Amino acid sequence: MKKLTPIAAVVAVLAACASCTKSFGYMEGYPMPNDAQYEAANPMEPFDGDNFDKIVENDFIQTSKEPTSTFSIDADGAAYAYMRRSIKNDRLPNDNSVRIEEYLNYFTFDYADPTGNETVAINAELGDCPWNAVHKLLRLGLKGKSIPDSDIPEANYILLIDVSGSMAGDDRIGLIKKGLCNMLDYMKPTDRIAIITYSGEVKKLLKSTPVSEAKKIKKAINQLNTNGYTPGGEAMKMAYEEAVQNYMQGGNNRIIMCTDGDFNVGVTDTDALVEMVESYLDKGIYLSIMGFGTGNYDDSRMESLSNHGNGTYTYIDCEQEMLKVFVNERSHFYSVANDTKCQITFVPEAVESYRLIGYENRVMNNEDFEDDTKDAGEIGAGQTITALYEIVPAEGFTAGASMASYDVRYKKALGGDSRPLNLKITVPGQSAAVSANMNLASGIAAYSLVLRNSQYKGSASYNMAKELVKASNKNQDKYRTELVDLITKAQNIANKQ
Repeated sequence: MKKLTPIAAVVAVLAACASCTKSFGYMEGYPMPNDAQYEAANPMEPFDGDNFDKIVENDFIQTSKEPTSTFSIDADGAAYAYMRRSIKNDRLPNDNSVRIEEYLNYFTFDYADPTGNETVAINAELGDCPWNAVHKLLRLGLKGKSIPDSDIPEANYILLIDVSGSMAGDDRIGLIKKGLCNMLDYMKPTDRIAIITYSGEVKKLLKSTPVSEAKKIKKAINQLNTNGYTPGGEAMKMAYEEAVQNYMQGGNNRIIMCTDGDFNVGVTDTDALVEMVESYLDKGIYLSIMGFGTGNYDDSRMESLSNHGNGTYTYIDCEQEMLKVFVNERSHFYSVANDTKCQITFVPEAVESYRLIGYENRVMNNEDFEDDTKDAGEIGAGQTITALYEIVPAEGFTAGASMASYDVRYKKALGGDSRPLNLKITVPGQSAAVSANMNLASGIAAYSLVLRNSQYKGSASYNMAKELVKASNKNQDKYRTELVDLITKAQNIANKQ
């Protein structure tokens, strides 16, 4: 029997699904119900139908048994924006929605830009652990090279937009229209946009068009209407084919998918969708997924697809978030570091045990660190990445002692060779001041641990988190100010329960 290639296998699955609606529970000769009809017949409270993978928190590891820890970076911020929407709706977020790395990486930290020929810079800082007085907290930082807008390569964007019935409403299709039209105002005339929609049928609404024809593109965006069911798998296939057909050599070739993730016809199995996405990894195409809505929100699927597709994943809960993603931080759409991995090797004489906080689904085998065929995360221009380790000191943990080696590997371009970075970490003296970066990171972590009711939260509290974030906010950054407000609201919600 002839073995199919990954792409051919997916095509075969698509063809089989298209010809047999009975396998999805519908009878031939009867109309397919659309998402809006289904939701009207099966009402549920907002948020109750949202789907998240279970998080099993990283445990402490004895350094004498395993001194090395390896993980892929994660530049997503979806979990944080989902939390904000939950809090504003007077409820605490689902425990399994609290991915601490995404809370950390929603924020831009004050890290130095890379120098010389590198496009990534790394830094580290050690301080006391606020929620456990006998432990220490190690902060690891990375920053992608900042690039002026005028120097960012031309874009080939394929807007893949879910216009099924479940996307109706100002908080879904309404936000998409506003955000995409705003983004166009900041793009280069030579950038190109194509639009593919899916709702009952997959349709190329707009072929690849230069942004110099912005009026034409905006007209197409503003004509978007919602209705029907959701054949997401077939739509993704068409989007990738469009990206390949209009590929810009040296450009930013990216699919921007806007959806609630509720694929309910055609290829709906996440593993099959992941296989499709992975089959295009060597084509130099990135995937950015923008999640919308609640009630049937499939976070699990969207995070998995972005993790396997040279992608990023964002949740859009309000117009301000659309501006942040599509306008204020639009440079993040251009990747300056690909397949970025971190590896830290602790010195057993100084560190008794350690725990990586968050990044549970990004942990890698140590041997994968130098294997350039292993996929890992991307960093956008000017973007910062932060990770934390909680550490139990050993007897040799004294000022000036060697504590750890911090290594990073990244590629400047997809398919290229990885570049190594290294930083030696020593134990600081007692007089070392705590930076605003450390206060922000530890405040975010404390808040996250309390929200999750983590077994590792120690003495962490809402008040502790607020004070740490406030201490980091001397310049009155609006996002940090908003975080303090959200912590206060979360505390009030928790007190009512």
